[in-house]
Amino acid sequence: MDIPAIGDAEELSCDVLVIGGGTAGTMAALTAAERGARVLLLEKAHVRHSGALAMGMDGVNNAVVPGRAEPDDYVAEITRANDGVVDQSTVRQTATRGFAMVQRLESYGVKFEKDEHGEYAVRQVHRSGSYVLPMPEGKDVKKVLYRQLRRREMRERIRIENRVMPVRVLTSPEDGRAIGAAAFNTRTGAFVTVRAGAVILATGPCGRLGLPASGYLYGTYENPTNAGDGYAMAYHAGAALTGIECFQINPLIKDYNGPACAYVANPFGGYQVNRHGERFVDSDYWSGQMMAEFAAELASDRGPVYLKLSHLPEESVASLESILHTTERPTRGTFHAGRGHDYRTHDIEMHISEIGLCGGHSASGVRVDDHARTTVPRLYAAGDLASVPHNYMIGAFVFGDLAGGDAARHTAYEGTLPADQLAAAHELIYRPLRNPDGPPQPQVEYKLRRFVNDYVAPPKTGAKLSLAVAAFDRMTGEIAEMGARTAHELMRCAEVSFIRDCAEMAARSSLARTESRWGLYHERLDHPERDDTGWLYHLDLRKSASGAMEFTARPVEPYLVPVDGFAPAGGPARHLGEVDLVPVATAGSREAAPAARAQAAPDGPDGPDAVPAAAPEHGSASSPRILELLALAEESPDLDVLRPYLADPDPAVRAAAVAALGETVPAGAGPALAARLADAAPVVRAAAAAALRELVEVLPGGPELGAGLRAALAVPDPAVRSAALEALRALRLGDVQAYAASLADADPEVRIHAVRALVSVDAVPELAAAAADPAREVRVAVAKGLASVHAPAPGPLDPLLADADPLVRGAALGALASVGCPDGYARTAVAALADAAWQVRAGAAAGLSAAAPHTAVPALAKALADANADVRKAAVLALLAHRDAPEARAALATAVSDPDADVRAYAGRAA
Repeated sequence: MDIPAIGDAEELSCDVLVIGGGTAGTMAALTAAERGARVLLLEKAHVRHSGALAMGMDGVNNAVVPGRAEPDDYVAEITRANDGVVDQSTVRQTATRGFAMVQRLESYGVKFEKDEHGEYAVRQVHRSGSYVLPMPEGKDVKKVLYRQLRRREMRERIRIENRVMPVRVLTSPEDGRAIGAAAFNTRTGAFVTVRAGAVILATGPCGRLGLPASGYLYGTYENPTNAGDGYAMAYHAGAALTGIECFQINPLIKDYNGPACAYVANPFGGYQVNRHGERFVDSDYWSGQMMAEFAAELASDRGPVYLKLSHLPEESVASLESILHTTERPTRGTFHAGRGHDYRTHDIEMHISEIGLCGGHSASGVRVDDHARTTVPRLYAAGDLASVPHNYMIGAFVFGDLAGGDAARHTAYEGTLPADQLAAAHELIYRPLRNPDGPPQPQVEYKLRRFVNDYVAPPKTGAKLSLAVAAFDRMTGEIAEMGARTAHELMRCAEVSFIRDCAEMAARSSLARTESRWGLYHERLDHPERDDTGWLYHLDLRKSASGAMEFTARPVEPYLVPVDGFAPAGGPARHLGEVDLVPVATAGSREAAPAARAQAAPDGPDGPDAVPAAAPEHGSASSPRILELLALAEESPDLDVLRPYLADPDPAVRAAAVAALGETVPAGAGPALAARLADAAPVVRAAAAAALRELVEVLPGGPELGAGLRAALAVPDPAVRSAALEALRALRLGDVQAYAASLADADPEVRIHAVRALVSVDAVPELAAAAADPAREVRVAVAKGLASVHAPAPGPLDPLLADADPLVRGAALGALASVGCPDGYARTAVAALADAAWQVRAGAAAGLSAAAPHTAVPALAKALADANADVRKAAVLALLAHRDAPEARAALATAVSDPDADVRAYAGRAA
C-alpha cells in the first residue's frame, strides 16, 4: 500500500474520545453520553467482540455486597495484598461504588448468581471476607454492553469507529492538556486525526509482554490484543505511570495459557495441591506472596502443582465443566479431551504464566486519582490500564463510569492540532512500508519478548535488568527497520513498539526499587528484604523534557482505613531521576584475578533457595435471510419486523431471529422467546432457552410471559423445561403448584430447578416430600434448599440425615449450621464425626457451628486431629462460631501449626 499524506488525514471531532471498546471503555462511553457529551469510541478491532470481556466472565472477584462485606474491610484487604503501597482513595471507589455497578449491569441484562430468594450468592474464596460473586452464564456480558451502545438514544451521541487504532495522544503545546489522538485504519491504512475535549484511555493491560512457555506470540494469559498500547500512549503524552515493577503473574494450566480457575473451583470444593495432594498456600489468593509460594512449591521435589478436582462428586464436576468449558475458555474442554484427560480421573497440572503489566490483577499502570484523572489534564485512564490494585472487572466498570462522568464536562478542542506530534505519529505508523522486505514483525517481537523472559522475569537482579535495558535500547533500531506491506501488518508493527516501551519501563522500574516486595511480582535476589522505611512509596515514572525516563519515589498517602503492620510516614517525594545501570560489560574487573565466592553473613540470605448451539437441521448459516437479520440487528428493529423471521420455515433463520431478539430486546421479546421454547427444531429451542436465561433480569414479568413459560413446562425437551422453571422463579411468575408438579419430571436436572423454585416460595412441605427423590443430586439440593428457606427448621432434614448416600448425609448435616442444631441433632452430628466418609464428617463439623458450645467444642477439638484436611478445615470454621468460649480459642491455637495450609490460615486469622 502507499503511504498516505498527512494532509489527506480523515479528521474526526468529539467532546470525549474513548480509546478502547472493552470493559472500561464501553462504560466510559455510555456514562459520558448519558451526561450529554458527544462521544467518539475508537477500537482497533470491533466493539462487538473486543477486549478481554468478549470471552465472557465466570465471576466477580471483588463484589462488596451490603450485608456480605464492608467497604472498609475490602480496602484493608487490598492494602494488605499490595504490601501497603496503595492509594486507598482509589480502591475505596471500587469498594463503595461496586455494588451500584452490579445493579446497573443487571439492569442492562448481565446475570449474577443469586439464591432462590433473589439474594446475591456471594462466596468466600479469600481467607477473609466474602467477595466472589459467580457469573455461571457470564459468557454474554460483552453482547449485553454492545446492545446498550446500539440503543437509539446512545447512537445519537456515541459514534463508534471500529478498525481504527490510535498510536499517540495529542497534547496542547500551550498547557499540555490532552486534545485528541493520531490513529490509522487497520483495514485501509488511512491516517486519522481526532480533536477532542478529553481523552479516556481504556486499552487494557500489557498482556503481550513476556513470552508464553509455548513460544506462541498470542498464547498469552491475558487477551493478546492488549499489547500495552495505552501504557505507551500515556507515557509519550507525559503522564506518570506507577507500580510498573509490580508485575502480573498468574497460575495457569500447564501447556494451555488459560487460568486454572481456582476461584471458580473453590466454592465447589476444588483446591491447589502439590503432587502429594497437600495444600500449601498459606497467604491469601490475591497476593504476590501466594505466587511466590506457588513458584517455590513448583520448583521443589513436591512439584508439579495441581488443581485438585478428581475427589469431587459427579454433579460438582459436571457443573464445573459447564462453566469452565463455555464461559471461561471455550477451547478448554477440547484441550483436556485431546490429552485424554477428564476431571473425574485427572487433576489439572498447573504452571506459571508469563509476566505482564496489569493494574486490575496486580498494581502496574497509569497513575490515576479517585476520578480516573491522570497527571495530564483532561487525560483519563480506566480498567486494567489504570493503577488501581486488584480492580478486576467491577473496578474497570467503576473507573470507566468515573472517567466518563468527569470527562463529559469538556467540549471539543477547536485549535490547530500540533504538526510535530502528527508527523511523529505518522512516522511511527507508516515507516514499515518504506522497508517492505525488512524483518517481519513476528521475528522481531519474538526476539524482544525472549529478552523479557531472560532478563526481566523474576527473580530479578540488577545485572539482568541492566542487560535488559541494553537489549531494549538496541532493539529500538531493529524495530525501526521492521517491514510491512498491509494495514494489518502496520498494526502489528505499532504494537511491537508499544511492547518495547513497556519492557523498558518494566526493567528500569525494577532496577529503581531496591528492595523485594509483592512476593514473586518484584523479587530482587540482590535486595531480598522488604524495606518499609525506605520504600513504603509509590515508584512513579514519566518521560522527562529531554526524552529520558525518570523516577520519583512518592510517599503513600495517609490511609483512610488503618491497616495493622503498615504506617505510611508521608513527607516529601524523593526525586530519583534516571536509574543507574549495573556494569555488565565484563564479569568483574578486567584486571582482577578470579575471586573466591563471597560467603553470606550468618543472619543473611541463604540464596535463591453455555451449551454450544447445535447445527441447523436445514438451511445454511450463509442464507440471505440470515444476512438480512444481521443487518437488521444493527438497527434495533421492533418485534413486528422480526416476526416473519421467527416463523421462517428454515430453523437456522428462526434461530438467528431468536439471537437477534436476545441482542436487541424489543418490546414483547419475552413472550416471543417463550413461544420459541416449543419450536420443533432443537437449535431454535436451545437459542430461546439461552436468550431467556441471559435476559431474565431485564424482561418485564407480565401475564403473557408467565403463560408462555408455564406452557413450556410440558415441552418434551428437558433443557427447555429447566429454562422455563428458572425464568418463572427469577421473574416470580410461578406458584407452588407448578413447581411441585415438576418434582415428578423424568429429568433430574429439571427436578433440581423445581427444588430451587420451591425454595424461592418457602414451600417446605413440598421440599420435604422431595427428600425421597431417587437421584442423589436432587436430595442434596433438597438438603441445601431446606437450609435456605426464610424460616428453616431441622425437622424436615430427618430423612436426609439418615440417607444411605454419604453426600446426602453430609449436605444435611451441613444444613444444620443454618437451620439450627438443638441437642438431639447435635448428638447426631457428634456421632457423625466418626463416619467412614469424610464428606459426612465435614458436614457434621459444619453443622456443629450452630450447636451449644458445651456439646460442640469438645467434639470439634477432637476433629482437629482428623486425617482429612477438609474435615479439619470445617472444624476450624465451626470453632470460629464458638470463639467466645475459652476452650474453642485453645483448640484453634493448636491448629495454627496444622500441616494443611487452609487449616493454618483460618486458625491463624482467629488468633
